[in-house]
Amino acid sequence: MSETVLAIDTGAPRLQLALLRAGSVDTLIEDMAQGQAERLMPAIGDLLGRNALRYADLTRIAVTTGPGSFTGLRIGLSAARGLGLALNVPVVGVPTLLALSLGAAGPLAVLMDARRGEAYVQRFSAPGLAETEPCITPMDNALAIAGALRVEPGPFCDIGLVARFAAAADPGTFPPEALYVRGADAKPQDRFRVARREET
Repeated sequence: MSETVLAIDTGAPRLQLALLRAGSVDTLIEDMAQGQAERLMPAIGDLLGRNALRYADLTRIAVTTGPGSFTGLRIGLSAARGLGLALNVPVVGVPTLLALSLGAAGPLAVLMDARRGEAYVQRFSAPGLAETEPCITPMDNALAIAGALRVEPGPFCDIGLVARFAAAADPGTFPPEALYVRGADAKPQDRFRVARREET
């Protein structure tokens, strides 16, 4: 039996949804820098409705896991995990750099602007087949890592291809967990920490 897959991407300033059913894909894409949390569930309802499907018809959920916007990733991951739990269906997490590689052919490197003069970079021997681990590095070095390979830039992946990839992917290999290549900017403020009272 073929999978009916809902794919979600909220890691960039765009809401991207795809519905894979019986080999065909329908997408809903809306550019938005803010408001994804409020729009996501109504948009999923719109996509299901125009395909005459219910939530109960979904057999698998896919979601991009980053790198990307911290808030955006949490929105997508929370929705995907919640739907997976409520519907008792597998949830597949698709790393964003891998998702970007799906639209290319042959060996390639995926580069995504990480700001501050840096880039996320990862090499792939073929679309969806990682050759190296993702890393963050100065832009000049990222281009050196890419070498002579074709470069696929981010940040917008083809959400339809994400749905197709997730239909056959092993959820155990691709868990729905955020991928933070860059460390957190926030640092603990020890001087403001409240001391715990020692028990006697």
